[in-house]
Amino acid sequence: MKKVGRILLFVLLIVWGAAPARAHVGNKDVFEQVNAGPYKLFVTVRTPNVIPGVATIEVRASGPAVRSIRITPVPLTGEASKHPPASDAMKGSAVDPAFFTGSLWLMASGSWQVRFEVDGAAGAASASVPVPAMPLSILPMQRSMGIVLGVLGLILVLGMAGIVAAAVREARLQPGVQVTPTRRRRALIASLITLAVMGLAVYGGAKWWNVEAAGYAADIYRPLSLRPALRGNTLDLNIGRHDDLQSFTKWKSRANDDLLPDHGHLMHLYAIRQPGMDAVFHLHPEQVSAGDLRMTLPAMPGGTYKLYGDIVHANGFPETLIAELVVPADMQGAALASEDASAMPPALSQGELGTTYKLPDGYSMVWERPAELTADTAYALRFRLLDPAGKPAMDMQPYLGMAGHAAFVKTDGSAFAHTHPEGSAAMAAMMLAKADSADMAGMDMSGDDEKISSSVDFPYGFPSAGRYRVFIQMKHGGTVETGVFDADVR
Repeated sequence: MKKVGRILLFVLLIVWGAAPARAHVGNKDVFEQVNAGPYKLFVTVRTPNVIPGVATIEVRASGPAVRSIRITPVPLTGEASKHPPASDAMKGSAVDPAFFTGSLWLMASGSWQVRFEVDGAAGAASASVPVPAMPLSILPMQRSMGIVLGVLGLILVLGMAGIVAAAVREARLQPGVQVTPTRRRRALIASLITLAVMGLAVYGGAKWWNVEAAGYAADIYRPLSLRPALRGNTLDLNIGRHDDLQSFTKWKSRANDDLLPDHGHLMHLYAIRQPGMDAVFHLHPEQVSAGDLRMTLPAMPGGTYKLYGDIVHANGFPETLIAELVVPADMQGAALASEDASAMPPALSQGELGTTYKLPDGYSMVWERPAELTADTAYALRFRLLDPAGKPAMDMQPYLGMAGHAAFVKTDGSAFAHTHPEGSAAMAAMMLAKADSADMAGMDMSGDDEKISSSVDFPYGFPSAGRYRVFIQMKHGGTVETGVFDADVR
């Protein structure tokens, strides 16, 4: 009965409509560029609003001509990842032969991967994209729907009482025989008893429904807690365990001591001063014990900072932990670490930043911004680093193993995404997805002596309309630069 109840609840939640899932602070969709052998795939995975649910998938292929693409949902880790179900064929566009669409069921919360089997002019190849799946919110029943269902339920109850009364009153009468007063009394008593029984059934059903709904609500994803403590210029970050959040059983697999290094660090911490967003730091605290990370803060202007801490669990599930930190104006900070980055852009109130950002050392960063940005649209956003003469920087180096890093932050704090040139998936999760793949060409984990282009593309889609501030990190000649741009998304 409990299993049937959960299925019924899930179906009704889909009918009523659920609020859009918001993974990693307001960003539910996955945008990724992967190589499947000689084929390059720009993948968009729009994850479902509830779990189980249907993910819609879009692929734009480049390189050799692609004839077909098949997709399969597979858990990222564990025994089930070795036994994939039958694959589904994506549908090719009649207008654009390089564009494919499809959909897949994600049946449980956690870390998944979508496997792509590509067949084309250069033969067969495969690739995988990690996808975190989680239910994040639900909406109450629409008032109009509640009124309709209430009226139908009342008709059902009264109809049942009427049926029982008619059966008691007339079922045994011969044709043409009049109903006696005794039968009328019995029919009235039977109808009252039926109403009482139906009332108890409705009450019991309501109690059962509330228990099931509470169980589903308790299953909603909540990130682990992040508790900062500042002592002098030493910042301690304590990651709360799942027990502290009283999460539902489905999330008991999360812990604060199972973190995977992502680009060589267990946490990527963005600290952004509020409300002007006029100071940003990309920092990397180190683990001192299970669930506790620590670092010496660099010199920072005083104020209240919003903290966004990116971590990846051992099963490939990524989380962004959120907290606030008050930095005193007289704090004596240390020098910025070699792999950390910072910027002091104009405050939001001073107007919108354009497409060129002047850097302190004379370099500049340019955003080849589209003429119009719209929400829920996949883009490959290109940024270029120029030297003081306005020419492409020639002394480029990888920053944390990549050509660049980007953070897209909505100014009201409702959306944050830390992305890379490959896309929005965590690199640790990408490594797990590709661990059993012979093709690792898509992994850009270059050494610092590798020649890097002065332009970089970031696959991303703004999740909602509004104003965003974009922070781009690129490295040249041992210097990590941070360009800052504003975007008005329609």
